[in-house]
Amino acid sequence: MQRPLLEIVELVTTFSTPNGPVDALHRISFSIGEGKTVGVVGESGSGKSVTSLSTMRLIPDPPGKITHGAINYHDRAGNTVDLATLDEGSMRHYRGNEIAMIFQEPMTSLNPVMTCGRQVMEALMLHKQLDRSSAYSQTLALFTKVELPVPDQMMERFPHQLSGGQKQRVMIAMAMACNPRLLIADEPTTALDVTVQKHILQLMKQLQTENGMGILFITHDLGVVAELADEVVVMYKGNIVESGQVMNVFKNPTHPYTKSLLACRPPADKRLQYLPTVNDFMNAASTGEQVNPPIITASERKTAHEKLYSGNKLMEVRDLNTWYPSKKTFLGKTREYFKAVNGVSFDVYEGETIGLVGESGCGKSTLGRTLLRLTKPTSGEILYKGRDILTLSEKEFLPYRKKMQLIFQDPYSSLNPGLTVGQAIAEPMLVHGIGGSKKEREEKVKYLLRRVGLLPEHFNRYPHQFSGGQRQRIVIARALAVEPEFIVCDESVSALDVSVQAQVLNLLNELKAEFKFTSIFISHDLGVVKYMSDRMLVMQKGIIEEQGDPDQIYKTPKSPYTARLIASIPTLEPVR
Repeated sequence: MQRPLLEIVELVTTFSTPNGPVDALHRISFSIGEGKTVGVVGESGSGKSVTSLSTMRLIPDPPGKITHGAINYHDRAGNTVDLATLDEGSMRHYRGNEIAMIFQEPMTSLNPVMTCGRQVMEALMLHKQLDRSSAYSQTLALFTKVELPVPDQMMERFPHQLSGGQKQRVMIAMAMACNPRLLIADEPTTALDVTVQKHILQLMKQLQTENGMGILFITHDLGVVAELADEVVVMYKGNIVESGQVMNVFKNPTHPYTKSLLACRPPADKRLQYLPTVNDFMNAASTGEQVNPPIITASERKTAHEKLYSGNKLMEVRDLNTWYPSKKTFLGKTREYFKAVNGVSFDVYEGETIGLVGESGCGKSTLGRTLLRLTKPTSGEILYKGRDILTLSEKEFLPYRKKMQLIFQDPYSSLNPGLTVGQAIAEPMLVHGIGGSKKEREEKVKYLLRRVGLLPEHFNRYPHQFSGGQRQRIVIARALAVEPEFIVCDESVSALDVSVQAQVLNLLNELKAEFKFTSIFISHDLGVVKYMSDRMLVMQKGIIEEQGDPDQIYKTPKSPYTARLIASIPTLEPVR
């Protein structure tokens, strides 16, 4: 019997806290074979990332420490080493060279003062001892392989000049640069649209076949696990509650937590009034009840839309253009533009949710920011309740800032690391004069924290003390704090695992019904957009390719581009 590439045996990782030591992992054990992929799924805070960081020995000590168990790795030389006991110098030999990692948040993992090309070249020169010219050629080839647009230009760009999906592709190129034997991927396709995700998954499979590479794949997308993984490990509160072959676990789940993860995704064949959550299944398991959310019928949806679209328009967008100079003459005159938003026109009705989908770099985030006047357009009109907000001075526009809010794509970079989350959520309330006293604002902040699935005691913690999914919930709470009329949700649930995603989507729908706000929901996840939207806009290269009822677009897309997006969505049917 072939020995596994990696064996995690009875692993315990403990963190010191003011209330005493807390075990984040409870004697977990599993293995990864050469050329095999193990998918690890579970809620934010379940121990998925702690498992990957423990394996890479990147848990900061203090406060974290491996207190029990072994991480046995079988290296290229045929030796078996316990990574848990290696000193930092010895561990550095394995990191990057034999074991590589793709991190969840690319913006915080890339050096902001180095070009993207230089960062990948540095890894090649360090681990493979390549000269600068060879490292440049290999990096350019990697950028081409991970489908970065205009790879030679991307070599010279800094991280802040790339979209979220493009930054993630740079990270993937860097991780794969040295042909590692073990690749640890922590939410590697979170920021990618479905077509590029499909390509990246195929690329990982190809490299796995070529190099016999093992993959530890951490994700909240069970469809991706079904498509890529051989085995799945389901984690809940630091424990492995279920594991086995992907097909066996997904077809015949035994633990209520696994059942909940499979049911939390919006179904493609029906429209539910609300998405089931983990708590629903855990409570049902104790009472023996079934979890069956009511269905919204086609006639109910038609009646609601007739009422919605007979109402008032909140926003009218007319021939909107947001162009950026891409090529200039020697004298600095622009001779070519990148047309991020190119002649876009549409209306937004009061109380409507418009879904905006498209590949990374198609212009959807630029359009969202332009509507809020966070990005200056080249030309066009944005009429908000009949008034063109593009003609207003910054002082005149200030009252609109309260009415129009943005939930950011990258939660970590949008939160001030020097403020507690309570201060961050309360700050816009103070600016706009909401709440009669500091105590009133504090109570509202704690209420919002509870509404987005966090705890009131999180008020005094800092952003770095939360997981990626928890930080996303914090920025949602901050946007809701000023009770806006219009919200642009820019990939606002992309970092959340499916169970927390279901909670947040339910929350947004509840708050929409309660406060009657209007929203534009931007995402690369067509399933989520279909569930959330009254109307869907599909963007490609700065233009609206197709628009209409999401259910109709899903069933019979008119554009080949839309059909390709839908065909790229991973399903829960394991692919072999």
